[in-house]
Amino acid sequence: MLKRLCFALALAGAVVTGAAAAEAPKGSLVIIGGGLQADNAAVWQKIVALAGGKGARIAVLATAAGNPEREGQLTVTNLNRHGAQAFVVPIAPRLAGRDVRKDADDPALARALADAGGVFFTGGDQARITAALRHPDGSNTAVLDALWTLYRRGGVIAGTSAGAAIMSSTMFYDPPAEVLPVLKNGVVDGKDVAPGLGFIGDDVFVDQHLLVRGRFARMLPAMLAKHYVLGLGIDENTAAVIGPGRDVTMIGYRGAIVLELAQATSDKTQPGFNLANARISYLDSGDRFNLATRTFYPGPGKERINEAVPEHRPPIFYTDILGNTTVVNLLEKLVDSDQQRAVGVAFDAPGSPMAERGFEFTFTRMPDSGEFATNREDAFSIYRIRMDVRPVRVRQPFYTAE
Repeated sequence: MLKRLCFALALAGAVVTGAAAAEAPKGSLVIIGGGLQADNAAVWQKIVALAGGKGARIAVLATAAGNPEREGQLTVTNLNRHGAQAFVVPIAPRLAGRDVRKDADDPALARALADAGGVFFTGGDQARITAALRHPDGSNTAVLDALWTLYRRGGVIAGTSAGAAIMSSTMFYDPPAEVLPVLKNGVVDGKDVAPGLGFIGDDVFVDQHLLVRGRFARMLPAMLAKHYVLGLGIDENTAAVIGPGRDVTMIGYRGAIVLELAQATSDKTQPGFNLANARISYLDSGDRFNLATRTFYPGPGKERINEAVPEHRPPIFYTDILGNTTVVNLLEKLVDSDQQRAVGVAFDAPGSPMAERGFEFTFTRMPDSGEFATNREDAFSIYRIRMDVRPVRVRQPFYTAE
């Protein structure tokens, strides 16, 4: 019931009103893929710097959290450790003794947000954020208007996990916990996806916990269904910093996946999810990518891989492409090999529903692919590898004891 109500509220308010949409924001976004650690100084310091530096006032919204008191205070502590003067804004449905509807229209809270240098959305359930910050008729609450004011005048909006999901105009809402069911069944409005708050704009789909949970694959049916041609999936303990010029800079522990579907096709006459001629890229920490021009810039110390001395020569085949960081491991091996293509498959355990249905992912190096690494080859940047996906049938049992 709560999920359906939240979706109705978000759907009604999915379109930003004319004033907010017309004025290009002068501020920045720090979109964190979840799992942000207290010792990740690069990310915490960047948020504080973009909010104005030492002494910056940063509002913390623990709206999504199951325990907003705890999450709010932990976030304040981490921001203050790096020089901020952070404070909790008490707007959360799980906050005891508060009326979230009344609080979201409180003029004093809205003014405090509008005057801050930045705001930080904690993780939790993103549906709580969109439901709290929009009225039942879909219009913006005073606090949501204040957030747009902050962003348009040059402040920073940061968010982790659920706080990252709300950054795009469409967000994952209540999808299955695993990726394969999304590939097998597609996405349904109001169940799997719903409108977000759209701070990044209408042209980029955002997802989080990306590499750790193999979520690059679940982005594909959502992007097709909602007509996105550009997707940005950010890994845990990692942030995509997006400035007013729409440059994305990766900082933190790992990196992000960029999906481009501008030239991709899907044969709707064929059974099962399929996709041809997509492009997949891996942005490493330190890399940049411009969302407007679609231009990649490898980070400091990166050089083109020497194709004359490849590290890997056997055929490249992975049996669990949805595993933890598996897709990046495959791409790194592909670009440092004498192979032009690599294959990964995804399937359920025997005995699972529809266990015979799986998917094959084919990755192919193309003339426009870019392949960079440090001299020690401990950090790769991989741009525009062709990706094709087709359904396959998995024989049951697919192996037997000798």
